[in-house]
Amino acid sequence: MKDEVKKNVSSLIPHPSSLPHPRAKKSLGQNFLADERVADRIVAALNPRSDETIIEIGPGQGALTSRLVERAGRLVAIELDRSLAHTLNRQFAGNPNFHLVEADALTTDFCALIAPDKGARVVANLPYNISTAILQRLIEQRACIYEMVLMLQREVVERITAPPSTSERGYLSVLIEAYCEREALFDVAPDAFRPVPKVWSTVVRLKAHPSLNVDVGDESLLWRLVSAGFAQRRKTIFNNLRSVSGEFSSLIERAGGARHVLEATQLAPQRRAETFTLGEWGRLSCMIEHAPD
Repeated sequence: MKDEVKKNVSSLIPHPSSLPHPRAKKSLGQNFLADERVADRIVAALNPRSDETIIEIGPGQGALTSRLVERAGRLVAIELDRSLAHTLNRQFAGNPNFHLVEADALTTDFCALIAPDKGARVVANLPYNISTAILQRLIEQRACIYEMVLMLQREVVERITAPPSTSERGYLSVLIEAYCEREALFDVAPDAFRPVPKVWSTVVRLKAHPSLNVDVGDESLLWRLVSAGFAQRRKTIFNNLRSVSGEFSSLIERAGGARHVLEATQLAPQRRAETFTLGEWGRLSCMIEHAPD
């Protein structure tokens, strides 16, 4: 019966092409998905269920939205652009599964947004200029966000999935590895968007771990350490740790200094940060954390 109601309601919803859409704003990094085959592949990868809540970040002109409302039990769309939000509200106003929130995803409390549900999955075509910041925000909200299917700039996905000892390995690689399973799904050519960007995109699946995927006590210390290690990529880990200042410098000195903590964890001081595994970052963090006063 519910499926039949959905079908009847959907017949009243205007097709996206029948409504005038606001133009893309360069200031917001907007490139709207225009290839229906790509939209179908993204939704198939997500495979929404009729008993779950899906969050769509930046629905834009509704290429994914029009498909998601047909399959998800509840679709929460977050759109910052007021003119796009107005058009989306007109387009999907008749669908009881559609809920639009005019907000900035960088400051949104996703867990409060989906209440009373305890968890949801996210799908998004993320603007290139803020994709890293939104990724970090989603990681912060992992208590209620357990899976993400995201379209990102291909270079960002290469960094996310980069193994140790590769040039793409960086802070973001370690952060995502620590909290998620990562799987690059497929590439998307520039001509799938309007306006056409100058770069390729990649759709990636991230599945959040219930807890940190490395054994450390103080997570904030771990991320200060990783950030310091990648501060100047061409420098060795020893030189980067020796250059830190403030409270973190005091913690390293209390542990015997940069060279001592590296050698005590059997990590060669001349190595660079991109060669470190997640487990090695964890060992080094624990060495600094548990140094005697």
